[in-house]
Amino acid sequence: MTREEFEELVAEALDRIPPELTRLMDNVAVFVEDEPPADDPELLGLYEGTPLTDRGEWYAGVLPDRITIYRGPTLRMCETREDVVAETEVTVVHEIAHHFGIDDERLHALGYG
Repeated sequence: MTREEFEELVAEALDRIPPELTRLMDNVAVFVEDEPPADDPELLGLYEGTPLTDRGEWYAGVLPDRITIYRGPTLRMCETREDVVAETEVTVVHEIAHHFGIDDERLHALGYG
């Protein structure tokens, strides 16, 4: 799968997020990278920033939070295009949930681990 095709899958996954949630997202940007950091080669996605639940009066003038979805590990772990579509959607939802302050333990319980 080309990078462009993968980026389109990420965009489609974002489009499936309910509008009532996307309206609440604040100061966050989503990126696609080919590979994760070398110290975590199987990482599918990463949220970097300050979750909405941790922001206070001090939160102003900061760079956007960053959600990165990694193409390489996703393609290596999936056998079919359908698997890639499903895994990409789960990863996008997982990382957006971190933006809302939901931790990994809760996400695993909800089936987004």
